[in-house]
Amino acid sequence: MPHRAHWPARTVSDSVPEGRRSQSGVGYEKGTNGQFKSGMLAMADGAPIKTAVGVAARRRKAMGRLAQRRKAMGLTQEQLAAQLGVERTTVARWERGENQPMPWLRPKLARALAVSADRLEELLVVGGSTASRQGQAAVPRQLPATVDFTGRIAELQALTEILDDASAGTPGTVVISAIGGTAGVGKTALAVHWAHQVARRFPDGQLHVNLRGYESSGTPATAADAIRSFLSALGVPPERIPASPEAQAGLYRNLLADRRMLIVADNARDEQQVRPLLPASPGSLVIVTSRSQLSGLAAADGARLLTLDVLSHAEAVQMLTARLGSDRAAAEPAAVDEIAGMCACLPLALAVAAARCAVRPRFALGALVTELADIGGRLDALDAGDPATSVRAVLSWSYRKLGAEPARMFRLLGLHPGPDISVAAAASLANCDQPQVRRLLRELDRAHLIAEHVPGRYAFHDLLRAFAAEQAHHFDSDADRREAIGRVLDHYLHTAAEAVGLLNPIEPIVLAPPRPGAAPEQPADYSQALGWFETEYQVLLAAVNLAAELGFDTHAWQLPYAMTPFMRRRGRWQEWAANQRTALAAATRLGDTAAQALSGRILGMACVGLGDDDQARRHYIDSVTLYQQLGDRLGEARIQTGLGGLAERQGRYADALGLAQRALRLFRAIGDKTAEAEALNDVAWYYDLLGEYRQAREFCRQALTLCAETGHRRAEAFVWDSLGYAEHHLGSLAEAVACYERALILHRDAADRLRQAETLTHLGDARLAAGERAEAREAWQQALAILEDLQHPDADQVRAKLAGADRSSSA
Repeated sequence: MPHRAHWPARTVSDSVPEGRRSQSGVGYEKGTNGQFKSGMLAMADGAPIKTAVGVAARRRKAMGRLAQRRKAMGLTQEQLAAQLGVERTTVARWERGENQPMPWLRPKLARALAVSADRLEELLVVGGSTASRQGQAAVPRQLPATVDFTGRIAELQALTEILDDASAGTPGTVVISAIGGTAGVGKTALAVHWAHQVARRFPDGQLHVNLRGYESSGTPATAADAIRSFLSALGVPPERIPASPEAQAGLYRNLLADRRMLIVADNARDEQQVRPLLPASPGSLVIVTSRSQLSGLAAADGARLLTLDVLSHAEAVQMLTARLGSDRAAAEPAAVDEIAGMCACLPLALAVAAARCAVRPRFALGALVTELADIGGRLDALDAGDPATSVRAVLSWSYRKLGAEPARMFRLLGLHPGPDISVAAAASLANCDQPQVRRLLRELDRAHLIAEHVPGRYAFHDLLRAFAAEQAHHFDSDADRREAIGRVLDHYLHTAAEAVGLLNPIEPIVLAPPRPGAAPEQPADYSQALGWFETEYQVLLAAVNLAAELGFDTHAWQLPYAMTPFMRRRGRWQEWAANQRTALAAATRLGDTAAQALSGRILGMACVGLGDDDQARRHYIDSVTLYQQLGDRLGEARIQTGLGGLAERQGRYADALGLAQRALRLFRAIGDKTAEAEALNDVAWYYDLLGEYRQAREFCRQALTLCAETGHRRAEAFVWDSLGYAEHHLGSLAEAVACYERALILHRDAADRLRQAETLTHLGDARLAAGERAEAREAWQQALAILEDLQHPDADQVRAKLAGADRSSSA
């Protein structure tokens, strides 16, 4: 119904002495406009890091805690310096906040001051947490788990030294880069490991995003994608994210103002992808990893570059020893030494080699050395420093040991759009039953070629995906690859069609039967259907893009249509609109006028959600023209309904009423009783909004009669709510309560939580008008619990009602 379907888009809406000063290892540099810029570290195969300083007064207050503790221990600066083996001036600089102790000194300092490591960090931390001051601010903790980490002692010390000593240096960024931009050198591992080490110095939280700059099976994430994910992590509901990328970036910068946050932007493609993610105000640190050198960040943004080389030979041996086990490595030290050399000390190659040995525990390590030596091209590739060649060679060791079935499964996974895959979808992809595909996936997991990152869902690194796709192109025919992609697209399309029928039945479209071997899932109820869309959402978006890219244009418009109720219910306006643009383009390529009209109409609905009234109207008008060409009066009538919702959103209730009446006449002429019932409710609701409650009551009664005839229980729920609204404003409060309670029963039967909250809110209003304050509060509290769980913006209105009721009762 228009008054339920068209939700408006919502928006959320120190000076320092001359020259450079620093705190927590971060510097300021005065710009030409008299403003002070934050210091920045960065890393290129690795990581830009942007850090900033608090004000001088906060620094003195924070660092005074260190001096107070020293005095409480009865130590002079000279005595403490002597215990630590440093100069007195070094201690003095610590206490003034101009520097911080190096990591290896901190345990000794903690012992000298008789404090724990955590307490020492509290003594050293600069300033207070913005999040704690704000109380309600989201404090994200998005750093990925650190993996077994070996070596890189010099690099870790260098990064910490740059952060600690930035007060005396030029603000900039540290960029981690491998030789020639090599992949698998450990950029992410180093960045994440070091980020965990310094995370305490950023009490307002940590953000993390994979920018997918070098994923071969998909397009890189845009800066806008990253900012939207950051806004979500910072607690902004989807409905409150602004429509335009510029406004989203502005909101992101505003939220980070005065916060001290650690931001990890992993796997960046280039400088342009990174720059919008850099906060505009001091206080935060940004780490960027990339396979490129990101020299533009150094030239234009004052970044500091750090090139990450391969491991030293000693570190490579140490890594192999840790993974193989000390006993096994000690039994064949020469073989371990040779494997490290043949792997060129590349961390990814070392990890794969160790996994190969681990799955053959009875084999001598020398067997792997012999295998490496027998493949001359592999050595050439490893020595070349080309990341794709290096990784391809190393991955082939594990791939070649697979049997025919798991090898085929691995290759087919390279064709899947990602980011991960379920067992059921993998079964359709491979034309296997689920028990068989589960066994194959577990075998690949044991071979470290994929990972079960959550129960029943599998993913792999972008380099593994690229390798798998290359193997598929080498070993599988074009026809076989296209058939596999078609099966998995059929899987998602037909499962989505089943799921949407349980969520919110929509205008049916004709689907071609799934290909042989595709086995779509069958959600049993509303909860399973909703859970499937939640879990597969990112995969579905990627599947739509893959379908459009590879010419599966029917899937490229039908799958977005099936996703519509879920995206609309969740307020995913930007992604919904982008999905529908893809759908409209695909329908246009097909020359399918009916699909163009439908996709354009849905795109108009998404534009209404975005608040883009002009685009919404344009798409509605284009679609109604197509419907008229087709002689499709039902489609034309639905456009009138959509235009009515647009008019309602703009507050043009009289126009909305006229459009609803026009739609009603068309539905009656067509003889579509179900649509007629919906239109009758639309007319009733617009009379409600115009204050013509008796007219609204009459149309509600007509709608209820049709709902009973057609068994349209979903529309009936909306009609009872509209009738309750009319009865309330006509003073028939008992009747209003009875109407709302009937609507609530139907909404609960449909498991439509958002509509439950809407009706509960109206019920509370009627209860309050009847003087039943306790019952009104109970209804509003139930509504608020649902809206908060859904992160819906109407929660604020219900909170205001509860607060008003509290004030009235205390007066």
